[in-house]
Amino acid sequence: MDKRNILAIGASAGGVTALQRLFAAMPGDVTATVFVVQHVGMTHSVLPTLLSRAGWLPAFHPEDGEPVRSGWIHVAPPDHHLLVKDGCALVRRGARENRCRPAIDPLFRSVAVAYGVRTVGLILTGTLDDGTAGLRAVKRCGGLAMVQDPEDAEWPDMPRNAMRHVAVDACAPLSDLPALLACRLSDPPGPPVPVPADIAVEARIPENEFDAMPGLTASVGKPSTLTCPDCGGNLVEIEDGPLLRFRCKVGHAYGPATLAESHREAIEKAIWVALRTHEDRAIMFRRLAERAREHGHPAVEANWTRSAQEAERTVAMLKEALSKQGRELAGSMADEGED
Repeated sequence: MDKRNILAIGASAGGVTALQRLFAAMPGDVTATVFVVQHVGMTHSVLPTLLSRAGWLPAFHPEDGEPVRSGWIHVAPPDHHLLVKDGCALVRRGARENRCRPAIDPLFRSVAVAYGVRTVGLILTGTLDDGTAGLRAVKRCGGLAMVQDPEDAEWPDMPRNAMRHVAVDACAPLSDLPALLACRLSDPPGPPVPVPADIAVEARIPENEFDAMPGLTASVGKPSTLTCPDCGGNLVEIEDGPLLRFRCKVGHAYGPATLAESHREAIEKAIWVALRTHEDRAIMFRRLAERAREHGHPAVEANWTRSAQEAERTVAMLKEALSKQGRELAGSMADEGED
C-alpha cells in the first residue's frame, strides 16, 4: 500500500535554523522523500551539508533530470526552482515567483501534481507570503497542509498568511512538529484526488523556463490593469479560492503581500530619485542666483532664488514622505507581530 511519504517544506527568514532543529529531532525510524526550498542567495549554498549534519536523512542539490531519491532530502539549488515530474527532479532558472528563485510555490504545486494524496506540505518561518498558494495546491490535490505556529516562528508572516487562506491540518510549534510528522508520514493516504486543471497548468509554467507562455497564463486568470514589477508586462488576476494572486505572461507570480511590498519598494525608489533630482536643482538654482548677483542682475537673481526655494520645499516634502513611509512600515510590522 502507498504511504504518505512525500514531505515538501518551505522556509525563508530564520529557516536554516528551523530546518536544522526539525531534522535533528525527527525519529530515526521515520523515513520519507523530502523536498526543501529555503530562500537563499544566488551563488552558493551549504544547506545540504548543514541538513545532512542534522542527522535525519542525507541532503543534496539534485541535478536537472536526476531521478528522485527515496529517503533523501532534495534541496533547491541557489537561483533555481526545484520541481518534480515523472520521478525526476527538474532544476529550472525560470521567472521568479514572489520575487524568489528558488520559490516555494512552484515546488509545492509540482509535488502536489506528482504525488497528490501522498504529500505533506509544511510552511516554516519566513516573511511575506511565498508558500501560501503552493500549500493550497497541496491541499486541493488531497495532501496534508501543515504550518509552524506563527507565535513560535522567528518570522511569522509565511505561516500566518498560509493559515489565512488554507484550511491547515496542523499548526504546531517547531518542537512538536517532528512527532506530528512522524505520525502523518506513517499514515496511509486517502483516496486519489483528480488534479485540478488550474494547478496542472500553473505547474507547467516554471517547467518551460524561458519559453513564452501567454496562453498558459491567460488560461488561469483574467486580465487586470496592473503591471508586473519585474518586467512591466500585464498581470492577470488568479482567483484561487479566497486568495487573489497575480501572474504575468512570462511567468512572474505574486501573492498579495509580495505584490504590495514590491509596490512599496517601487514608491520608495521613485521618491529617492525625486529627492536627489530636486536637491540637484536647488544647488543649481542657488549657484545661478549667485552668478546673477555677481554680474549685477537682481531681477534674475530673484527668479533663481525663488526657484531654489521651491526646490528646497519639495526636498523637505520628499524627506517627510520617506520618513512617514518608514514609520508606517515599522507600524505595520509591529501590528503583524501582535496579530
